[in-house]
Amino acid sequence: MKSSVWSSPATCLKATRGPDVDIKKVFIVGSGLMGSGIGQVCATSGLEVTLYDVNQQALDKAVKGIAWSVGKLIEKGKVEAKLDQVMARISTATGFEPAGEAHLVIEAVFENLEVKHEVYGQLNQVVNPETLIASNTSAIPITELAAGVERPERFLGLHFFSPVPMMAAVEVIRGMVTSQEVLQAGKEFVLSIDKEPIMVEKDVAGFVINRINFMANVEAMRLVEAGVATVEDVDKGLRLASGRKMGIFETGDMVGLDVSFGALTAAYNDTKNPAFAPPTILKRKVKAGQLGKKTGVGWYEYDDQSKRLGPAKI
Repeated sequence: MKSSVWSSPATCLKATRGPDVDIKKVFIVGSGLMGSGIGQVCATSGLEVTLYDVNQQALDKAVKGIAWSVGKLIEKGKVEAKLDQVMARISTATGFEPAGEAHLVIEAVFENLEVKHEVYGQLNQVVNPETLIASNTSAIPITELAAGVERPERFLGLHFFSPVPMMAAVEVIRGMVTSQEVLQAGKEFVLSIDKEPIMVEKDVAGFVINRINFMANVEAMRLVEAGVATVEDVDKGLRLASGRKMGIFETGDMVGLDVSFGALTAAYNDTKNPAFAPPTILKRKVKAGQLGKKTGVGWYEYDDQSKRLGPAKI
């Protein structure tokens, strides 16, 4: 029998409050850039976090990165808690069993419907009926993802933006059968971790922000592909003329070109809108393994310390 941590609401940290929802424990599937960032903001906000990944080496790297990031934010006065207090709230797992104790599970794996459904199949075996399950997908419709869980009415989208500790917005997305209670719980969870919810009431590929950004990203790639402007000048122009903190290609390298390709492909497959079709230049880079900072080459080249050296060959 699955254990329940819902029977004593008086002991729960009421960081998120719906009619019968108290979230104090969060299980995050995936310890990469997004998963570790989500784990960091949850732990910084006082929640207990379990990071899951397939191997301990990836988890150790994620925990080390979180400790470094939290330490920097403490130095800058942006986080009041002590480092050891925050890190004590984070545990790791290479199995799904701890998800049975979670009030909220957030899936943050690769943008592929089959991969995500495989994850949900394993979660179905351990989560409690009351558990909320959310996907951090940036483009795949929530209703399609919810088909992989046993209780789709308790499934929603929570789309964080990268880098998670710095970006204030989180899209809270309703699938076709997501209950109003669960949508409200998602909104209040986002507020509880000091983020601002962007409510997405209708389930469309790419949701709101990426539906806007995707077209700009694709057009920027096409301009570079056509030789109209360089990667550096496009990024510089967007920073100086559009008020962006990072250019499109700088952001793409941080997120990962494979992630960008997966998100654009999902949006294109769902809409058949050519404005979302991944440009050839992006396809070639992904096939060549030039995925951004994590591989040392993307739109730019990087040294062993991930310091940018200059633009990569196109």
